[in-house]
Amino acid sequence: MHVVVVGGGVAGLSTALKLSRAGHQVTVLERDDTPMPENADDAFDWDRRGAPQVRHSHAFLARLVSLLRQNEPDVLEKLFEAGATEIKFGEDLPSTMVGFVPEAEDAELSMLTCRRTTFEWVLRRVVLDEGRVIFKTGVGVNGFTHTVDDASGRKQITGVTLENGTTLAGDLVVVAGGRRSSLPDWLNDIGAGPVQEEVEETGIVYASRFYRLQPGAVYPPRSGPIGGDLGYIKYGVFVGDNNTFSITLATPTADNELRTKLSDPSVFDEAARKLVATAPYLDGRATALSDEVYTMAGLLNRQRHYVVDGMPLVLGMLPVGDAVICTNPLYGRGCSTGYWGAHLMTQAIAAHSDNLFDLAVEYDAMLQREIIPWYRSTVEQDAEARRVSASLLNGEDPDAEADDAKTFMRSVLREGLLPALRYDPVVFRAFIRNFNLLTAPDAMMKDTEVMNRVLAIWQDRENRPAEVSIGPKLRREFLELLPA
Repeated sequence: MHVVVVGGGVAGLSTALKLSRAGHQVTVLERDDTPMPENADDAFDWDRRGAPQVRHSHAFLARLVSLLRQNEPDVLEKLFEAGATEIKFGEDLPSTMVGFVPEAEDAELSMLTCRRTTFEWVLRRVVLDEGRVIFKTGVGVNGFTHTVDDASGRKQITGVTLENGTTLAGDLVVVAGGRRSSLPDWLNDIGAGPVQEEVEETGIVYASRFYRLQPGAVYPPRSGPIGGDLGYIKYGVFVGDNNTFSITLATPTADNELRTKLSDPSVFDEAARKLVATAPYLDGRATALSDEVYTMAGLLNRQRHYVVDGMPLVLGMLPVGDAVICTNPLYGRGCSTGYWGAHLMTQAIAAHSDNLFDLAVEYDAMLQREIIPWYRSTVEQDAEARRVSASLLNGEDPDAEADDAKTFMRSVLREGLLPALRYDPVVFRAFIRNFNLLTAPDAMMKDTEVMNRVLAIWQDRENRPAEVSIGPKLRREFLELLPA
């Protein structure tokens, strides 16, 4: 089978690598034409106009690492050679954690630490070195060629039309064009739309800076939280490759004052010094990699439906990555679910390469079962976060509705779950497995033992010492600490 992959980001590269190693002929079309960097540090300046998120903090979760270790161990090895490292569960536990006993399942709880640019650079280098993938840069796509399937009467994609006026035929077209993909327009153009989609605001704007440790300096101990949520600001620090790290600060979309201030590098650094998790990283041990604060707005949670009521919109085309779903980058799931989606697609093609209808239906069923629940979970979390941030911005108490059942649950999460993550190894393990996409989104809530432990800690909240501050409680106090 000749597969044309539109898009050379993480999802497209993952698809190309997996399908080429499964014996398929693969051609990757990438619009960006910037030269391939020589090393990981040069890759940080890589002009990836089609992926504006590359210079923001990224997480490479255990689901991704596990799939790499099982299926592409050579890629994982090359990532380590490029400077990536692992964070293994059980290392750097909070000092308050008592009674921790390693379990066999902990072996798969390993996160990868590196910059997004480094991850993509290594993945492209592996694909190029394969010798079985034709990789074309500077090639834009503006639509599909198609025919009509005799058996089903449905439109069947036969290739792509290029911006230079030529066409490229393929037995299957995989669209990995990212969150800005024009796929719905291409389907409309051939009369196969409209594409149904669900769109929800994330309610946040991102600001990120990257740093490198000075010679001889080391990272602060990771025995405490790596981030926090104060309602008016969310923040986190992400260890990278080759002695780098990044800090991301996320503000509510409506808070123009704070988001404007944080676009100034000096204000950004000072803000990070006022937040408990990020402050130790800016105590003089590191210097910024650039003078720029990278910002990103217009962040949406979005799911597009290419199979409706069991019927594919077209045959011979499969979407992957952000072309299917994109979620709030706050949760760090994008690269992991993109790679995961490529893995599922490869399995579906292996089972149904001779029947494009069954292929589309089976692949969609896999996504609905494995990945789409994470989209729904993200939408629910973001809706609650928007409500809280709006209340705080208006000077209101987000927990004012004392009889509200949701208020009770917020109390359990804030005064039960969060402390449990510092004290209880059973709860902590369940949370980390969930965060790393190794269990279903609702797995913790359905785990009786875990929830009983959380509730026990919540019920004892009056007897516990006051929680350690993670930063200024009030937005007004935080603003007063920043340079004018």
